[in-house]
Amino acid sequence: MNSKNIVGIIAATCLMTAIPAAFAQTSLPENIKVPDGHKVALQTTGVGEITYECRDKANAAGQTEWFFVGPKAVLNDRSGKQIGTYFGPPATWQAQDGSNVTGTQLAVAPSAPGDLPYQLVKANPAQGKGAMSNVSYIQRLATKGGVAPKTECTAANKGAREVVKYQADYVFWAAN
Repeated sequence: MNSKNIVGIIAATCLMTAIPAAFAQTSLPENIKVPDGHKVALQTTGVGEITYECRDKANAAGQTEWFFVGPKAVLNDRSGKQIGTYFGPPATWQAQDGSNVTGTQLAVAPSAPGDLPYQLVKANPAQGKGAMSNVSYIQRLATKGGVAPKTECTAANKGAREVVKYQADYVFWAAN
């Protein structure tokens, strides 16, 4: 094997390992796959926290539950550099350039126990010009943590808030 072939093999291997697994739609549950005709516009890893509050359960007198209040996370690129933030409500992804997008949840699918579910969101038209301008869908994948607290939610601690750490990949898609 000559040096040209070795360089080609090394380059192909590096290219394959540089493509994150989150881009592969084939292994995802059908309901959270992005429709054909879209390409990845941006991928980030969100690292942050979700706040929950112990509240009365809707339509269940005398019962309480942990209620999702909102997220707060830093969005990093693959090298770990901050390129945006994620906060809510409403759920808002904002790039460092000021452009941002909100969306409507279309579907969720189970992930590992103790981790937030995978999610597919249909993006609303972006505000501002920049990285979020043409985003049409957002996927939440590779989740770690973030589920409601294990602490019991009862009438005695109603109104209490707990913050739970989480991490997730957010893949932003735009029409081809």
